[in-house]
Amino acid sequence: MKCLLLLFGVIAACTASVFRDPVLGYKDGERFFHFPGYGDETMHLVNDEKLALAFNGKFTRNPANNVYWLYTRANPNTPQVLDNGNAQSVTNSNIDFSKITVFIAHGWHENGLSNTIRMLVQAFLLTNDVNVIVLDWRIIANSNYTTAKGRTAEVGRELGQFVNWLAGLGLSYNRVHLVGFCLGGHLVGNAGRETGSKVQRITALSPAGLLWDFDPNRLTPTDARYVEVIHTEITSFGYSGLCGDADFYPNGGSNMPGCWITRCSHNRSYEYMASSLKYNHLGAHECGSLSDAINNNCTGTPLNPMGNNNINKSRAGIFRINTGHNYPF
Repeated sequence: MKCLLLLFGVIAACTASVFRDPVLGYKDGERFFHFPGYGDETMHLVNDEKLALAFNGKFTRNPANNVYWLYTRANPNTPQVLDNGNAQSVTNSNIDFSKITVFIAHGWHENGLSNTIRMLVQAFLLTNDVNVIVLDWRIIANSNYTTAKGRTAEVGRELGQFVNWLAGLGLSYNRVHLVGFCLGGHLVGNAGRETGSKVQRITALSPAGLLWDFDPNRLTPTDARYVEVIHTEITSFGYSGLCGDADFYPNGGSNMPGCWITRCSHNRSYEYMASSLKYNHLGAHECGSLSDAINNNCTGTPLNPMGNNNINKSRAGIFRINTGHNYPF
């Protein structure tokens, strides 16, 4: 088995590979599996949680070290840093609490400047005059997968505490939209839970599936007033089961048109979201069951929009939409 040996302190662990093709068929309990990185476009060999437990003390990071970057139409390209607990950093910024505030959390092996973030920030600001706050949690997110996964809930709780602090300064929970990709999907669920599920909307973009099936910290429908999930890769990288008020399975939840590898399908979730923000055109049919969604047997009422920037979405259920191969899909 070819892999890179990375030295963490005095412990050498086999954590990353340069394999270009994903290994499918992961099941909970397997010791080794592959998971995609985003910034480097490589597949990483991941050890399971049993081995990771021995290393958690070595890799512990403080979630309070997370960075919050504010983008608005007044500063769409250069962020302003908001310091948790420093009210002056907020009052001196361009934030406007009368507007909707969107919080975006990136996934594993990403950061606040990753393509996921750039695409979503641009789309949100283009279509609506909102505050966009990017959570950069790269210190933890760029650990090996099991370490990052094990710290995701704690990072999410710290984000929720940040939202609560901003609420004390004038932010309204009714105008809060939390968006997270991959591990970030579960992260924003924990953030919403930390607010007492007061935030108006959560959108989880292909939330991570590996090691999450029996984790009580995974995303749930009660984490916000409305939880929407866009499942684009349910065969290996993404969570396959129902975990929102509205669970969308575009193209059945895997093998997205125009994609030849599962990583591409996984990434389609944020591409669909960005496109929906601009065009609000991804109407979906309601399905009677998850099986119907996967097998394209959905004949329910059409045109429930997937994604978009409507803070007050409410329709619940299981939905499918068949998309095109290329943007805007």
